[in-house]
Amino acid sequence: MKGSDTMVLLGQRWAEEYMNANPTIAVRVTGGGSGTGIAALINGSTDICESSRRLTEREKADVLAKTKASAVETKVALDALAVYVNETSGLRAISLPALAKIYSGATTSWRDLGGPDHLIVLYGREDNSGTYAYFKEHVLAGQDFAAATQSLAGTSAVASAVKGDPFGIGYGGIAYLEGVRALEIKATETSTAVAPSLGSAEDGTYPVSRYLYFYTAGEPAEATRSFIDWVVGPGGQKIVTDVGYYPLPGKG
Repeated sequence: MKGSDTMVLLGQRWAEEYMNANPTIAVRVTGGGSGTGIAALINGSTDICESSRRLTEREKADVLAKTKASAVETKVALDALAVYVNETSGLRAISLPALAKIYSGATTSWRDLGGPDHLIVLYGREDNSGTYAYFKEHVLAGQDFAAATQSLAGTSAVASAVKGDPFGIGYGGIAYLEGVRALEIKATETSTAVAPSLGSAEDGTYPVSRYLYFYTAGEPAEATRSFIDWVVGPGGQKIVTDVGYYPLPGKG
């Protein structure tokens, strides 16, 4: 398995548990970002691509052209994309329009959000990240990120940076909340703020919830199929919860 850094911890836990129960099977997991996993799927160097976003039509066409098989999508977990602030921050909620102003560079001081007169320090993901692409589409509506955004390799790095920076803000998977706080999110300035949770991700009231995916080139071979079936079954979905993500609807 190769791809999403958001999913790499989850993938490693799945692999460990599955190999413990199936000692004749080896499952190797590497990250690098969803884009890296998708490229590996296209060039045939991975059995499973882990992705925190859906493949584009162009990417699906590339999979078909290079492998002579259609990309097969499997939803494996549910995530509430979290907006991280330092635990000392007085901010508790933010609207998507206000968040877009921050990450596009239109808002630069915490004073504009009711905080101290200090520069907002922006942390984000590299452009091969599925989380980067999802945030750009669903929060920035396609706008470019501010040049001041510090691009970090992996969700863990973003959360760690915000943990150590009282003036920092970042974004990433819900499973990386150690030492940081996730803001409640409002879809509009006048909407009710919604905290990320299993319930709000399942019913869509949390504005930036998303699925996490496996992709294979064509129907997977027998050993890979057995592993995927286990991941979406009770054993694999328990690990989703243990890691800090949310199980598939009806599977928790």
